[in-house]
Amino acid sequence: MAELAGLEDPKARAVNEKHGDDHGVNLGKLRAVAKRLKTQPDLARELWDTQDTAARLLALLICRPKAFGRDELDAMLRGARTPKVHDWLVNYVVKKNPHAEELRVAWFADPDPVVASAGWALTTERVAKRPEGLDLSGLLDVIEAEMQDAPDRLQWAMNHCLAQIGIEHPEYRARAIAIGERLEVLKDYPTSPGCTSPFAPAWIAEMVRRSAPPVA
Repeated sequence: MAELAGLEDPKARAVNEKHGDDHGVNLGKLRAVAKRLKTQPDLARELWDTQDTAARLLALLICRPKAFGRDELDAMLRGARTPKVHDWLVNYVVKKNPHAEELRVAWFADPDPVVASAGWALTTERVAKRPEGLDLSGLLDVIEAEMQDAPDRLQWAMNHCLAQIGIEHPEYRARAIAIGERLEVLKDYPTSPGCTSPFAPAWIAEMVRRSAPPVA
């Protein structure tokens, strides 16, 4: 904890706080600490229990993802107060855990929009890697009906799922683009030069363009 406190950077904190993250540790430096510590499940749990955001991010880098039980991960997600902790928990731990599918289904239907956003993130992973058994048309129905008025983090997760369906599944591409164009979610999101817009029709078009075989 003393080492993490020593890495505190006021400029980094100012940037992070704009995104709802209450820590000031450069993530590159945090990853360097994790690389040195390697996997340490017991230390990871102790760091998580501090409730300090930087400590929790470090915990997620040095934990053993498969060691957590279903209820433990559920409690961790509900207690993950900041967006970055929530994001890393889902992507670095839950996705690698044997309870991921069970949690996906439970979280997807949760009344808490932040918890539901984790269910959508796990669904997006399946859209890309294991779509068998998913009702893609049904997902598009839900997105079409609910995304425009969804709270920010849930809206972002739904939008990612919309884009992923359009990118990965040509048979649904036209409908995914049409939904994105009609709802206009994230259409005006500020995007840095060289970065892909999160507006689903633009995102889909760019990723499809990149994956197209070169013209001889």
